[in-house]
Amino acid sequence: MKRRLNFACGIVHRPKALLLDEPTVGVDPQSRVRLIELVREQVGAGTCVLYTTHYMEEAQALCDRLAVIDHGKLIASGTLNELRRMAGERDLLRLSGIFDPAKVRGVLDRLDGTEVVSLDAERLRLAVEGASRRLPVIFAALAEAGADVRETTISQPSLEALFIKLTGRELRE
Repeated sequence: MKRRLNFACGIVHRPKALLLDEPTVGVDPQSRVRLIELVREQVGAGTCVLYTTHYMEEAQALCDRLAVIDHGKLIASGTLNELRRMAGERDLLRLSGIFDPAKVRGVLDRLDGTEVVSLDAERLRLAVEGASRRLPVIFAALAEAGADVRETTISQPSLEALFIKLTGRELRE
């Protein structure tokens, strides 16, 4: 309730800019959801919101622009896609089906911007630059290797994965 009261005090005068420092720390799940909704409402009303958090999923869901700060220093800033490019992160492509690992590796090794992360007779994981645009080429190569693809999923690195890569460490010293 204190967090909700703090938020209400911050918006009662309809500010043009709202600074929120860890607004959802220590709140129950229902209050967290409501506070996030209130932040979105403020942005929708034209308020500039500066939002600091250690909850990467919140920042990823709420923020148009992001800044990664480590030990008080700005390491990177930009949109989520700009941070992904800055960190050199590629899409993760997961495929399931029937694969001949030797043949599949042989055809995929010829494709630029495609790295085999893991491969067995039923699953294939690739790190691919611009995976959605490269699917036709990848599927053609897999067909050439006699693969039978049954399911495909593309995902991009999360903000948390980028943060860890940009700061160079998982555990805080």
